[in-house]
Amino acid sequence: MHIQPVDWIIAFLCVSICFVPAFFFARRARKNTTEFFASGRSVPWWLAGLSMVATTFSSDTPNLVTDIVRRQGVAGNWVWWAFVLTGLSTVFFYAQLWRRSGVLTDLEFYELRYSGKAASSLRGFRAVYLGLLFNVLIMANVNLAACKIANVLFGWPRWETLLFVAVLNIFFAAESGLWGVLVIDMIQFFVKMTAVIAAAYFALQVPQVGGLHGMVAKLSVMKGPEGINYLNILPDFSNNWDLAVAVFILPLAVQWWSVWYPGAEPGGGSYIAQRMLASKSEKDALGAVLFFNLAHYVLRPWPWIIVGLCSIIVYPQLSDIQHAFPKLDPSLLGHDIAYPAMLKFLPVGFVGLMIGGLIAASSSTILTHLNWGASYLVHDFYRRFIRADATEKHYVGVGRLVIVGLLVCSALTTLVLDSAKDTFDIILQVGAGTGLLYLTRWFWWRINAWCEIVAMVSSFLVSILLLVFKKFSIYTAANHIDLLITVAVTTICWLLAAFLAPQTDQETLVDFYTKVRPPGPGWEKVRRDANLPIHDARDQRDNIPLSLLGWFTGSILIWSALFTVGNFLYGRMEAAAMLLVVALLSGGVLLWTLSRLWGGGDPDDESLLPIEAETAASV
Repeated sequence: MHIQPVDWIIAFLCVSICFVPAFFFARRARKNTTEFFASGRSVPWWLAGLSMVATTFSSDTPNLVTDIVRRQGVAGNWVWWAFVLTGLSTVFFYAQLWRRSGVLTDLEFYELRYSGKAASSLRGFRAVYLGLLFNVLIMANVNLAACKIANVLFGWPRWETLLFVAVLNIFFAAESGLWGVLVIDMIQFFVKMTAVIAAAYFALQVPQVGGLHGMVAKLSVMKGPEGINYLNILPDFSNNWDLAVAVFILPLAVQWWSVWYPGAEPGGGSYIAQRMLASKSEKDALGAVLFFNLAHYVLRPWPWIIVGLCSIIVYPQLSDIQHAFPKLDPSLLGHDIAYPAMLKFLPVGFVGLMIGGLIAASSSTILTHLNWGASYLVHDFYRRFIRADATEKHYVGVGRLVIVGLLVCSALTTLVLDSAKDTFDIILQVGAGTGLLYLTRWFWWRINAWCEIVAMVSSFLVSILLLVFKKFSIYTAANHIDLLITVAVTTICWLLAAFLAPQTDQETLVDFYTKVRPPGPGWEKVRRDANLPIHDARDQRDNIPLSLLGWFTGSILIWSALFTVGNFLYGRMEAAAMLLVVALLSGGVLLWTLSRLWGGGDPDDESLLPIEAETAASV
């Protein structure tokens, strides 16, 4: 694509607006690891929520959604829309528990919740497993999307794109700390949303598409792979049962509670937990995650989906993309590259906005993962197991070195990846079966460190075994069958460990219950054995029936609002109106539930204060 000078100027201004504010937080980040990795635990809900949204809105996300739409239609997005249940469960059952725990990272939780060498070993292993291996794979996937976009827009080979990404991000990640990342995220979110809405608008103006009406009319008569209807929001159960199971039934029935995936972890985790732990109160932690889920599922998907649908009309075959971009690297060709291919239809000025938005999208995710991964490797591994007596300045310095190492590792991994969808499937498969454990460990005293070790090992081994079997054609079932097998085996293994493995000692259980105050009957034995009181009066926000109501109505609100937008775009006004009524009713019930959970609290109640105030009050 030929980029005009005005586009370069606009792109430069967009990037500058996003990154310049980070300079003002460099001195604050140097103070200590709490400032560098948790912003001094003083982040308001709206900033934490915007940062969560911006982090999950990466350069690979539009590519992934386009890939899904072209191969499985709009209904294929249920593979991630089902995670609404996961996100809302975090809002109503886990956000306040994370904030009460007072840990700096979610891995520090292990030595708060469990005891003995198994707890410390688990913390150290997870620090490397997630902070290095998983984190590098996720960043490599983001880099891969950047490489595909840059190859289409500028003709850059992979190494040039990776070098640009490294130079752009490394200074800000190493200097600004989490405060800088949060502020960059906030600005980037608005730049990116403006850019993707513009991309969807101009994709509809392409003559082959003919606007919204033309797009709907053309796609209504086109059939995708296995006869799918591209426009269907729900899969066709009558003609394609296997696809309906894979993209709808399995995600809603099993995947949301059983699979660990960054940004949609059962019970919260990774950078979602990092933002909750950095929030200034329990109420801010809950508000941040609620806002994140509303924006993540309602505001963002349709601009990406519209571009994906338009790309089917403009480039029905991959060969059409190759023909339109003859200099495109064949190794990068895939359905996910259709999104950047559609950007050729942007007019002058908007190309620069999109370039700036895509750079912002990539950087937002990379900066978060660098800070989050470094927090694991420094706080939960280096500080815990290698050098525990150094100064805060030393740990911040080590964190900067780790950030450089993570960036290099992710760049090298990018060279062996092919598509965003393949990486998404790998992460889902390897994390299968562990989700239920992460949901129950807060509410059932019998969960121990060995449960988590067994779950990780069994999930990984079963995934690798199934992969080997498929490689040698010993086993040829579909991917969703692999997921079910992995979930079943892993769940059985960790449940056996809950009863047969060494238990967490009583003192640790009592300390955890006293500090975090998990509701429900799962801690009755610990309360009874230690003669502990049942927390009640000030813990109305732990009311399980009310939380269940909030979880249910919140999920209905998000899905109905999401599909209201979709049906409106399709021109199905009757369906859009009915769904809007459902969204308004469920939203009203949700607001009432939140007011009951949080509106009646005493503002002077020590349980609503930040962690430092709680600690001082208890002393």
